[in-house]
Amino acid sequence: VNACVDVVLSGVKLLEALGLEPSDGKNHAVLSSRQDLREAFAHFMERGAAAERFFSDAEAFQDIARTASEHPAAQLYVGGNAALIGQKLATNPDLKILLCGPVGPKLHELLDDNVVVPPESMQERDEFHLILEYQAGEEWGRVRAPAANRFIFSHDLSNGALNMLEVFVSSLDEFQPDLVVLSGLHMMEGQSKEMRQRRLMEAVASISDIPTDIPIHLELASMTDQDFMSNIMHQQVFPLVNSIGLNEQELLFLTQSASGPHASLASWSGIPDVGVVSDILFWILKEHGKTAERASDLTRIHFHTLAYHILVTVDGHWGNQAAAVAAGARAAGTQACATDTIDTSKVFLKAPLEFVTSHTEAPSKISLNPDEPVVQWHREGISFHFTPVLVCKDPVRTVGLGDAISAEGLLYSEVYPQ
Repeated sequence: VNACVDVVLSGVKLLEALGLEPSDGKNHAVLSSRQDLREAFAHFMERGAAAERFFSDAEAFQDIARTASEHPAAQLYVGGNAALIGQKLATNPDLKILLCGPVGPKLHELLDDNVVVPPESMQERDEFHLILEYQAGEEWGRVRAPAANRFIFSHDLSNGALNMLEVFVSSLDEFQPDLVVLSGLHMMEGQSKEMRQRRLMEAVASISDIPTDIPIHLELASMTDQDFMSNIMHQQVFPLVNSIGLNEQELLFLTQSASGPHASLASWSGIPDVGVVSDILFWILKEHGKTAERASDLTRIHFHTLAYHILVTVDGHWGNQAAAVAAGARAAGTQACATDTIDTSKVFLKAPLEFVTSHTEAPSKISLNPDEPVVQWHREGISFHFTPVLVCKDPVRTVGLGDAISAEGLLYSEVYPQ
């Protein structure tokens, strides 16, 4: 239920178009004026660091967004995890997609013809997210960027409050979907604690209204509040969904929030260790997934990191896992390089060619065989399917890559009726 227009352009070009002179950098937790924008951009550009901020003044933001979206160098894309997953699925000519995010006129124009938007989801104004890029070595006044990165800001109230969730659930009766994909819970972090708790309870009530014979996939995204993550996992959302998609940052944050295995690990160094990753994935399904004693629907996790993907499923609920995890890996290589098929001259392998499958119990050691790139192993009624990724050497576009991977994996997954 999160959808927006991503406006991508050079940060320096936008600031010049707004008539802002270079200034000293200063960090602002929330932006409330053009001055704040100027200082925050300089602050992060000087460090070559990525950042995302909320712009609190609606009127001032609309002016800046108008200047940005009409700039000749600006590129406008579909944004928001839900809309990106919908767009990816819609490239399949046999599928019809129902999208209920806040959809303004520009986003509606950018969406694929196979994406259906109910009238209640339409807004007079688009939700713009401004993505200000800078290159390594680029200069603005006295500031010089040590590395290429981007500074993102928006005044996005609809997505932060999950405004379209109820519209979405009420539209399902008529649409009769084979699959429901949810994303956007991370957008609620901008709300006050009370508002967030209330909205999460309403969201849980809404999700509970979805007929149980329709599988539900939840796509996670970057979060910073451990209590909120713990709520989503423990008592509220995880037991209601059949499948989740996440990357290595989200996986580590999840185990830290709930004191799971390897929770003392502060961050990954280099490529995430396969044994550590599979211990945490196993724990999520063992502690929060479906068992004979537990009334949870969760039976599938699609984990993706740059070098490899793992699809983990509770036995007896899913089929075609090898094809699904391979399709996700293929999507990563083609989308990042912007090619229709994998071009071997443009990709390379980063995955470990040997690894152990666990650090908490007697592990098995696995060596990859190029003739059979999908490897599988089992642990107490749970199956793991692992595949390396052919990583793009010079990525053209990385925004929404995780969404494309999860969408493609879902397309090839077979769910057994229970």
